[in-house]
Amino acid sequence: MATNIALLRGVNVGGNRKVAMSDLRAFLSRLGLGDPRSLLQSGNVVFRSDASPAKLEAMLEAEAGERLGLQTTFFVRTAEEWRSVVARNPFRAEAASDPSHLVVMFLKEAPDAGSVRALQAAIVGPEVVRAGGRHAYITYPAGIGDSRLTAAVIDRMLGTRGTGRNWNTVLKLGALAGS
Repeated sequence: MATNIALLRGVNVGGNRKVAMSDLRAFLSRLGLGDPRSLLQSGNVVFRSDASPAKLEAMLEAEAGERLGLQTTFFVRTAEEWRSVVARNPFRAEAASDPSHLVVMFLKEAPDAGSVRALQAAIVGPEVVRAGGRHAYITYPAGIGDSRLTAAVIDRMLGTRGTGRNWNTVLKLGALAGS
């Protein structure tokens, strides 16, 4: 079975969509997914399965709604895809000097080049965005909390849903997955 990483959008953030990680791990086990492990409290899980990431996303979204009463979006990547996300980081200096302000947005679909250019042109602060495939890398040198480059803006401009994880979390999940 292949190792997969699933990210849940908006779980346990600001008191919304609360789910205990122990319940999430038990849920994955009940679905027959192997060796579920979680990282932090914000919906990051590693597990084993032979199903494709697209099939896993659809199943997890449907089953989480039915079994946990949790309406959220799942983003699943294989351990191999995760290694590629790490290797393709265009912001190596920022990853070394300020990893908590480097965010990878995991996207449902790859945005077209025009949408990426429009997002880049719309940035009014010091943030920088680089996108490739179903991932966007964003630096927030002045901090994330006060930035006007929010997940809602990114979703709207790119025309797809996403969820972000800072570089520290990306590396920790890679280590947990053995990537």
